[in-house]
Amino acid sequence: MKLAIVSDIHGNLEALDTVLADLERRKPEAIFCLGDFVGYGASPNECIDRVRPLIEGAVMGNHDDAAIGRTALEGFNHEAARAARWTTEALTREHHDYLASLPMQLEWHGARVVHATPSEPEAWHYVLSPAEADFEMLHFTGPLCFIGHSHYPGTFASHGTRSLYTRQPKVTLEPGLRYIVNVGSVGQPRDGDPRAAYLTWDDATGELEHIRLEYDVEGAAARIRAAGLPAFLAERLRWGE
Repeated sequence: MKLAIVSDIHGNLEALDTVLADLERRKPEAIFCLGDFVGYGASPNECIDRVRPLIEGAVMGNHDDAAIGRTALEGFNHEAARAARWTTEALTREHHDYLASLPMQLEWHGARVVHATPSEPEAWHYVLSPAEADFEMLHFTGPLCFIGHSHYPGTFASHGTRSLYTRQPKVTLEPGLRYIVNVGSVGQPRDGDPRAAYLTWDDATGELEHIRLEYDVEGAAARIRAAGLPAFLAERLRWGE
């Protein structure tokens, strides 16, 4: 079955619309969202409106949690905190309640799905190194876990000892190995590539593909500036950092 996973939309309508157009062309049988529908970008309500009817499920992201007042902003940088407060004011009651209903992690088509880490999903840790991946492998039982949060797409594969990491855009999962896969960010990539990112997964063949798409970065940046959000949040979209 061809599946798709999106994450870290961050209120970026221009990026989301480009991804959704590509998904319409590819026609996966189901789509899942790993959270952070909102935060940073200027279109939180529009993004939830667009994607919610199309996804089979979703989990909570830290910016979603902050927008509904559950995650303290002390750990956010200045620009992120300003955007979180703006998002809280901008969210409709319906979208606030939807975000509040999201679980921290789930099982989906035989894979663990979580925004940050399976060990402590509510602590918002990152998985950026093989050592961190090794630790997180101890906290889910199946062969596969999909994450977001760092906005940095890639695959950690465990052979039972030290995890190996790859940025290859196409990976075929091997029987007997265990994997943690970061699907990247739709709305705010940080790997030096400003293109929107998402993942496709064939759960029958084990084929993964990291998709990257050009989108209207200038339109998204202009929308951020027009909303009165920090200019840095617009500028970083151009850098992909």
